[in-house]
Amino acid sequence: MVRIILLFLLLCLAPMVRAQKPTDSIQRLDEVVLSDVKLKRYAHGFKVAVLNDSLLKQSTGSFTDVLRFNSTLYFKENGYGMVSSPSFRGTNASQTAVIWNGIAINSQLTGQTDFNTMNITNFKSVEIRSGGGSVQYGSGAIGGSIHLNNTLSFESHFDNTLSLSYGSYNTKNISYLSSYANDKLSFNIGVNYVDSDNDYKYLNTDQRNENGAFNNGSLNANIGYVLSPRNVLKIYHQSFIGEREFSGTISSTSLAKYDDKNFRTMLEWSHQGDKTFSKLKVAHLQEHFKYYGNKNTSNYSFGKVNTYLINYTSDIKLSEELNFKPILSYNYYEGQGSSFGNPNRKEFSTTALLQYQPTDQWEYGINLRQDFTSGFRSPLLFSFDVAYAVSEYYKLKLNGSKNYRVPTFNDLYWQPGGNLDLVPERSYQVDFGQEISYKSAKLSLNAYYIKTSDLIQWQPSASGFWSPENVAKTQNYGAELSLDYTHHVNAHQFSVHANYAYTISEDLETKSQLIYVPYHKANFNLAYNYQKLSAYFQQLYTGEVFTTTENLSGVFYSVEAYTLSNLGISYALFNKKSQQIDLSLKVNNLFNTAYENVAFRPMPDRNFNFQVQYKF
Repeated sequence: MVRIILLFLLLCLAPMVRAQKPTDSIQRLDEVVLSDVKLKRYAHGFKVAVLNDSLLKQSTGSFTDVLRFNSTLYFKENGYGMVSSPSFRGTNASQTAVIWNGIAINSQLTGQTDFNTMNITNFKSVEIRSGGGSVQYGSGAIGGSIHLNNTLSFESHFDNTLSLSYGSYNTKNISYLSSYANDKLSFNIGVNYVDSDNDYKYLNTDQRNENGAFNNGSLNANIGYVLSPRNVLKIYHQSFIGEREFSGTISSTSLAKYDDKNFRTMLEWSHQGDKTFSKLKVAHLQEHFKYYGNKNTSNYSFGKVNTYLINYTSDIKLSEELNFKPILSYNYYEGQGSSFGNPNRKEFSTTALLQYQPTDQWEYGINLRQDFTSGFRSPLLFSFDVAYAVSEYYKLKLNGSKNYRVPTFNDLYWQPGGNLDLVPERSYQVDFGQEISYKSAKLSLNAYYIKTSDLIQWQPSASGFWSPENVAKTQNYGAELSLDYTHHVNAHQFSVHANYAYTISEDLETKSQLIYVPYHKANFNLAYNYQKLSAYFQQLYTGEVFTTTENLSGVFYSVEAYTLSNLGISYALFNKKSQQIDLSLKVNNLFNTAYENVAFRPMPDRNFNFQVQYKF
């Protein structure tokens, strides 16, 4: 009955709104419209952290490094530049949704997104939403979601940025960004190429990181055209082509190589009505890999998936206090691989989001979603959120949700080992947050609890190979603290940004902390700006992680805690109204700390990066 009511609301409410009396004036679409409205309007009770445009453009490190040093996210990286897996609040990488301009792009093979296959400078902003998001973003959004946004502005401008950098291990990076707009047409393009020998020294040994070289190129191209004062057409495209050698461990060498190709294209039509704002998205995504066990031979395994997506949303203003957003979405996935055959999957989803703001102090959200996935019975999902402004400086937030994750193609069909009897993971969670804002200071504190059942884990089978099973029930709970502060003394500006996360993530049967989940993680960023000069200091602390379920400490059972520090300085050599040249130097691992992120895979020693950036 609930499903029937939900479908009825979605299909019947839009015609009712169209019948309302039109207004006298024509409404022009906003100058800049975020492609993912759900992230802002329908998430007031959720914690959302923003990495702004200036931080992204100045970053000389990897996407992984930027998020690692500026958020509470934990990354498991199999050696520098290798596969990089994000984790929210003790959940795993396949329970973390990655959203590109409003649509999920997690791999249908592994369920996760490798953050070393994307370039951070090609995005206008990156937003990190903590807490369950399966109602808004579908399967996998259990721990949280990472949003990669490209915006198109129709304010007149023409801006260009060319960046060249060279660093340790013969690391070369070139990128070009261009953005142009008038009142009818807007486009931006970003091109990036990175090449590195990545042969860093293993500290306290006479070894180097062998077979770790990588190179990749990426393209972001986005175009928007104003068809009329009420209609805008946009096209988003992203390409990534990369080649990586897979380095071995400190005790064993490797000759493996991995080639990535990812292509994403989306057409988006937006229409501004009198009481509605509608969007139609049509997208094609393709992921493709080749794995060479020995790079010196022509033998490889491969896999690819094509995703075809159509999504319709209508943001309806029912009254000054009440907004309603129905969403209809259809996805078709088509796979092909040497180890999993030719699987396919169809998904249809109906979603209803309701946001109510009766006063300036109170905001409420209630949301429902029902998926219909071939081969699975998907649960009815819900979420709610509340935000209450106690005063001008103090706000309380609360949210709760039911979330899920369907098995991936690898989980189901990989040979040998795939398991067709798997069922979707299910999760319930609640999050309570507080925000204190005063002048240029902001402090936020969140506490959360997550309970997950039917967790999918790959385990050794009686047949001698690994196979996935729904075996575990887990609970995650902890607290997160974030601080932002900016202070001016005449022309001098000082900025502080800090995060701390305390995480318990345990198997309910064994009461053991899950592997590769640190109890403690913290980062600290101090920045200074004065006229043409800017400098910053970063520090990251990652606590001990266990590598076995026994939760014992020691070289064969855990990875030791470590503290990393980075130092950067930048100077505007030439700074005119239409042109600017910036020189910057960054020192990574300032104190030459020997550390590992994954057991027996040492990470880089002290290293340097020099960049020249020309803006015109």
